[in-house]
Amino acid sequence: MLRITDARSGETVDAAPVRRGLTRVEAHVTDPGPGALRVLLVADLLVRTLELGGTPVWGLLTEAPGQPADPGLPALRAAGAALGMRPFEDSRDVGLGLGEVQVVHVAAEGAEAPDGVRVAVAPVHLDGAGGTAFPDPARDPAAVRLALLSPPRDAPARLDTAVLDAAHDTLVRWRRAVAGWAAHPSRPVPDAMRARLRSAWEDDLDVPEVLRVLALVEGTGGLADGARFETYAYADRLLGLDLTLGVGAGA
Repeated sequence: MLRITDARSGETVDAAPVRRGLTRVEAHVTDPGPGALRVLLVADLLVRTLELGGTPVWGLLTEAPGQPADPGLPALRAAGAALGMRPFEDSRDVGLGLGEVQVVHVAAEGAEAPDGVRVAVAPVHLDGAGGTAFPDPARDPAAVRLALLSPPRDAPARLDTAVLDAAHDTLVRWRRAVAGWAAHPSRPVPDAMRARLRSAWEDDLDVPEVLRVLALVEGTGGLADGARFETYAYADRLLGLDLTLGVGAGA
């Protein structure tokens, strides 16, 4: 069961108090820049984690109440789709209160949000400074996603050239390794690795720990290649990095 830190109280709470009860995840944006993209990504991770735990989830993209529709939202939605995020419905177009048991609000640090459980997301800096533009669309979107996933969500994220190049190199290496492991007989995800992955993403959505587990699986001797493949594929259900993209290529 996912436990998340409520930014309002500082306490850890169940993200879904009733496992089969509908949980609404609301992403609150104020300006459609890189910070809003990270807010949307954290909301996407919450949706994925709850679904992995068997909880029905409803994702919404919410603007400040009483304000006109932001013309930048289509660009934000397009950037989110490019980064592999699930579609979020527009709260202006749907009714709320469908019997959900829990509402989790995801917003930038210091931003206003309705009462309820709040997940705060630290800002994003472009090239070492504040920025309002989205990352270069010519780059591999999965590299941008990995760069945003790597730091804890309460720590600022940087999207400068060095960070994005490092994320790209990691993705290339992992995808090449996964494609190679896929050629070997499949083996189950080792119990210890499965438990560590689930513990990480259910413990306050600790994605950096998930990435550390993958690095461990990559470098640890004695694991069957088929087990490495299944571990990466399993973790990618949360990460959304298309780690199996190279499987079958060139075959």
